[in-house]
Amino acid sequence: MPPGISTLAADAPELSAANTGFMLICSALVMLMTPALAFFYGGMVRVKSTLNMLMMSFISLGIVTILWVLYGFSLAFGTDSGSLIGWSSDYVGLSGIGVTELWDGYTIPVYVFAVFQLMFAVLTPALISGALADRVKFTAWALFIALWVTVVYFPVAHWVWGSGGWLFEMGVIDFAGGTAVHINAGAAALGVILVIGKRVGFKKDPMRPHSLPLVMLGAGLLWFGWFGFNAGSWLGNDDGVGAVMFVNTQVATAAAMLAWLLYEKIRHGAFTTLGAASGAVAGLVAITPAGGSVSPLGAIAVGAIAGLVCALAVGLKYKFGYDDSLDVVGVHLVGGVIGSLLVGFFATGGVQSDAAGLFYGGGLEQLGKQAIGVFAVLAYSLVVSALLALVLHKTIGMRVDEDDEVSGVDQIEHAETAYDFSGAGGGAASRKAVPAPVDTAAAAESKKVDA
Repeated sequence: MPPGISTLAADAPELSAANTGFMLICSALVMLMTPALAFFYGGMVRVKSTLNMLMMSFISLGIVTILWVLYGFSLAFGTDSGSLIGWSSDYVGLSGIGVTELWDGYTIPVYVFAVFQLMFAVLTPALISGALADRVKFTAWALFIALWVTVVYFPVAHWVWGSGGWLFEMGVIDFAGGTAVHINAGAAALGVILVIGKRVGFKKDPMRPHSLPLVMLGAGLLWFGWFGFNAGSWLGNDDGVGAVMFVNTQVATAAAMLAWLLYEKIRHGAFTTLGAASGAVAGLVAITPAGGSVSPLGAIAVGAIAGLVCALAVGLKYKFGYDDSLDVVGVHLVGGVIGSLLVGFFATGGVQSDAAGLFYGGGLEQLGKQAIGVFAVLAYSLVVSALLALVLHKTIGMRVDEDDEVSGVDQIEHAETAYDFSGAGGGAASRKAVPAPVDTAAAAESKKVDA
């Protein structure tokens, strides 16, 4: 019998209707995060790329769901092989799982655990898409998703969460996906953009978000869905750990948003809506691995540090010349690294496990384990993702033609536009081409960057 399916022994856990219902709700909340991410990213791009950005997230719901059922769940959570990958024939097609069979050691059905983890697998490649805005062929992106989850996400999920996975057995703490989701996606984004290159006009043309209300809507829905993402990762709440994670999620997110806004006010003289949304997401990312091991005061520290450091990190793309369109590297990679490493400092030893961090008398042991987990996932995802992108780029081509990029990928790739302005004007005079207004602040900033 494959791991994860409970036996019929007398002392085996019994199915809990409360935990099962709770986990189904959490699964639905995590599913909501993918369209929420689509709104968040969709508002941050220019009008001509809005639909493409929405679709790059949305398509993951289709592709990854089918692959997860066919073989992904088996690779991630099947019987361990060499601490690197799993495989159980009963999990292929989810065909050998009984309706009432329980996930090993828990009071929820295997089906519930599988669908909860499916939503994580769907969200992770969608996160990568924000780094590739404006310039990627949709067919190439869809193929990249299929290949990437197969050779990167499924194995890494096994390392981190699968029984027998080498990082799991080492004792690396990742409550809900700091390594497997955020570092994994952020490193992949960096690997791909290093292969496909910059957008036309990068650091020269203003590339402002076209709809900040859409960004705020997406950020709010992400915040809402993240409670299922984080609190649900304890697979029930019989001992209160999930409740602590829920509280810490709210606390860290609030602290990160305030820290980002404070940095903006000092650095740029204004509190921006984009900064508020980005800061909130940075806090959500950072608390994801750490929230089950820190106190609420520790969560404030994790969030504040993440908000400040991620605000600084998003400008690195101008310094080093890589075009991370929507700051996936600056927020998800950096935020994931911060949250994962801070476990080694702020873990109290009294929540999800007895592992204590440096500030709670645990020495450097846990920090060392966290560092191994962080850099192993980062290196693997970066290299393999870059190789996948290179193969696609040299064969079918990952980028649209330059002329198509300039005119807009929505019309080229989807034969649609996000907004129909044809009925908004009046007479012929209103339809004359009008020079676009010059954003003097953006132009000045661009000159500083070029200098």
